[in-house]
This record gives sequence, structure tokens and C-alpha cells, in this order.
Amino acid sequence: MLRLSGLSLPLDHAPEAIPEAICTRLEIERTGLKGWTLFRRGNDARRRNAIQLVYTFDVDLADETEVLARFAGDKDVRPTPDMTYRAPFHAPERWSGKRPVVIGAGPCGLFAGLILAQMGFRPIILDRGKVVRQRTKDTWGLWRRAELNPDSNVQFGEGGAGTFSDGKLYCRVKDPRFLGRKVLEEFVKAGAPNDILWEAHPHIGTFRLVTMVESLRATIEQLGGEYRWQTRVDDLELERLPDGNQRIRGLHLHDGSLLETDHVVMAVGHSARPTFEMLHRRGVHIEAKPFAIGVRIEHPQSWIDQARFGKCAKHPDLGAAAYSLVHHASNGRSVYSFCMCPGGRVVAATSEEGRVVTNGMSQYSRAEFNANSGLVVAIDPARDYPDGPLAGIALQRHWEDLAFIAGGSNYHAPGQKVGDLLAGRPSTALGEVIPSYKPGVTMTDLSHCLPEFVIEAFREALPVFGRQIANYDHPDAVMTGVETRTSSPVRITRGKDHQSLNVANLFPAGEGAGYAGGILSAAIDGIKAAEAVAKSIVEG
Repeated sequence: MLRLSGLSLPLDHAPEAIPEAICTRLEIERTGLKGWTLFRRGNDARRRNAIQLVYTFDVDLADETEVLARFAGDKDVRPTPDMTYRAPFHAPERWSGKRPVVIGAGPCGLFAGLILAQMGFRPIILDRGKVVRQRTKDTWGLWRRAELNPDSNVQFGEGGAGTFSDGKLYCRVKDPRFLGRKVLEEFVKAGAPNDILWEAHPHIGTFRLVTMVESLRATIEQLGGEYRWQTRVDDLELERLPDGNQRIRGLHLHDGSLLETDHVVMAVGHSARPTFEMLHRRGVHIEAKPFAIGVRIEHPQSWIDQARFGKCAKHPDLGAAAYSLVHHASNGRSVYSFCMCPGGRVVAATSEEGRVVTNGMSQYSRAEFNANSGLVVAIDPARDYPDGPLAGIALQRHWEDLAFIAGGSNYHAPGQKVGDLLAGRPSTALGEVIPSYKPGVTMTDLSHCLPEFVIEAFREALPVFGRQIANYDHPDAVMTGVETRTSSPVRITRGKDHQSLNVANLFPAGEGAGYAGGILSAAIDGIKAAEAVAKSIVEG
């Protein structure tokens, strides 16, 4: 098979245009084309009224060798790579060692557990939250009744934070082993739509993620894995080594019991603040990491569709339009869009009482009225929180506390219209844009719950973005605060063997450990962690 990339066709092309375009591009007769399979489809919307679909095909030819020779050096014409996942290790026959433990049932922990189970190591997966359907009920309790369960919410429970998101399944990590393909294929087996295998920017949406994580759980259990819900890890059992470092020997659980194990994957997610504090207290090497803070900004999805797609808006092959924006402000700060959710809603995402946190989510259809995105400003430890490894957590909590107060101390979020923020005045009423955040939005002045440099950078960036996307800086667009959980504020440092720098057989992984951002990259990191655990068990 030959992989042909970058084949552009008009948005409404006829089906027969595909083989004609393949033959023209490869300079072959139609008889030389035996078949083709879609590998990827995206779009080129730089000319919004003449949008092109951009394809990658795996092509079966009568004389592949001759075509490859003629196109030698052409990066768009190459042999189809073998993307089959092959586990590098398997449990020894009749293996009876201590079972590896995965802490966290988000995308990273889910795939660490799945791969360990597929290799025959019968992992135990712990999560402080609940199974996904019970967790969903608790999450709706905050959204509908302003009742927070600190152990079962948007952040904690089966599926992790990605369950209540847009379900984006793409990332920018280099993936020479095609581990991302393994993730997508497992998702399809678990009930995801087949189009995630070929869409350039695949997504699933919350409702489908719920059934998928249930299916993956069943697979892990069938392979000998075990889940333990509402199980919080309060401490580590460590053994001192001759070189002064330590080695994991077990986990102290919230009920006072000790779970003995020699291998632990730490896949706790970016909001596991008590766990980060425990690790720091126990001497596990941890450092502050850059992240970003800001708001969620909402516009009617129709505005974004029109700005991005022009007369092609609402075309079924395009769906709801997305965007990606960045501006380097004169105060030295970078402002950028983050986790854009077309046709979605802003959701309450706090995991701690007396704090307000926002996030965005969409369903698979992306059919709700508003588009929303994080609009955030990058911050870093040296400049903004230099007081130790946990200083970023303290900073997050500070602004989340102020957002809770600004919203009315009832889990309503503080909001402000773009026009009022640019004019430096508080908002007192809504305009054309109705915010989607539940349990509610209190219109106010966001400068009460965001740093001055963030507001200053917003005031410079918004008109710039308005010139790139019409109506982006519309006076009635709504900004809802605060977005603080863009990524982990810490990194649990690890070596090339994926183990903690100073605690042997502790494998920090995923977004909470500072090595991923989003569902796909976290799942890929979970696969790598599982392989590292297996290597340690098999090779000693």
C-alpha cells in the first residue's frame, strides 16, 4: 500500500472525483488503481468561500514500486506505515508477582490499566471518585443545585476531566510508534464513531465518552484487572535504598489499610492537589510548572461559523467551526485560545468547596447555541509563583476563591461583557449573548478575580482577535471566570525509564504529572507508563 497525502478537492465534489484525482496526482492510468482507503480528511478554509477538503488515502496500486521510484523524495507519496500496536512485554507464564497499581481512572490511568491488562499483569486501578454514571449525577448536582461533592465531580471519577469536555482526540505530540492510533482503535472498539479514525480533528463529546469508558472498564475487568472506586490514596509506603533514594512498597489508603505493591502508575490528573501535597511532604521530587489562567469566552456559534466558513457555513462536511488564536501582548504576556468547544457550553468544574472554576464541553453533535473557548494568559513559576513546587496551586486557589466571592458565594460564576471589560466598567446586564454556565452567572467586573496583567493583556488582544474573526470582540460577547485548570501546576519529575527521579518504581504519568495535555496525549502517556512498568517487572 502507498500513502498519498495532501489531495485537495472542492467541498461538494462528486464521489468519482476521488479516483480521478488520485490517478492524476500519481500520473497513472485508471487501470493502475486497484483500490483506496480513506486515512484522514481535513479542510482548508483559508479561502472561506472556496473551502477545499484535504484528503490522505492509502492506495493499492498495480505497480507500487514504479510509482514510489518516480516520486522518491516526495513527502506526500510514501509507503503506508505499519501502525499496528505490538506490546513489547508480556507477563511471564503463571506470573504471581505483586499486582501493579494505577492511581486515577482518567485517560492516562485508563490506558495504563488497559495495556497492563492486555499484557497479562492484572492491574488494580484506584480512583477517589465514582463510576461514570454515578459521577455524572453528582456533577449535575453542582450544575443544577449548586451542590458540590468534592470526591465526585468534573475532575474526579471514572473517565477523568476529559469526560466533561469536547472529547477532542488530537494532539501535537510526536508519535513515531503510532500510539495515538492504538488509542483511537480502542475507542472505536468501545463504541466511538468510526470517523475518529480519519477526521483530522476528531472528537467524541461527553455522552459518548460515558458509554466508552464503561466498555473499556469491562474489557479491563475481563482481562483480570480490578477497579476500586471511592478509594483515596493518603500516603506512600517507601523503603530507603543505599543510594539515599527510595522505592515504593505500598499505598496507604483512606480507610487505614495498606495495599502492598512494587509498581505504581501515578495518573492522578491536574486537580489532585492533596496528592501533590502528600508527594511533596514524602520527598518525591516535584517542581512548579507553567500553566495559564483566564476565562471562558462565549459567542453564538453562528457568528464563528460565518466568520470561518462564509457562505459554506452549515455545510455537513464542515460541522461547527472552531478557531485557534494567539497574541503576544506588549506587557510581555501571551494570550491564546484554549480548549475551544464549538456548539457547546461552559460548565462548573471546581473540585473544592468555596471555589469557582470554569471549563468547556460539547456533545458529539456540537449543536448547542454558543461556541466557547478558554481565553487565557500564560504564566510561569519564575515570574509569577516563585515560592516553591506548590506555589502554583496556591495561586490557583487564590483566584478561584475570589471568583467564588465575585459570583455571589453560591457557585455562580462572575461574568463580564467584552465591551465593558474593554471600557473598564463592570457589567450590570446581559446583551445579545446569553451565557451557558450553570448554576448561573453574576455580571460584575472580572478585574476582581483575575490579575491586573491578565486584564491588561485581554484589552490588547481582543481587538486584534476581532480583526481575525469578525465579532470576536463584539461588545455583548460574554467572558466567564475563572479558567485556572488549563494544565497541571506541577511536574512530578521522571527519568527516561518513566520512573520518579528519586522514588524507584513510582511512574508519574499523564496530565497531572505534567507530561500531557488532553485526552489523546494523556492516553498515549498511559501506554508508555504501562510499558515501562512491564519492562521493570520482566527485566527487574
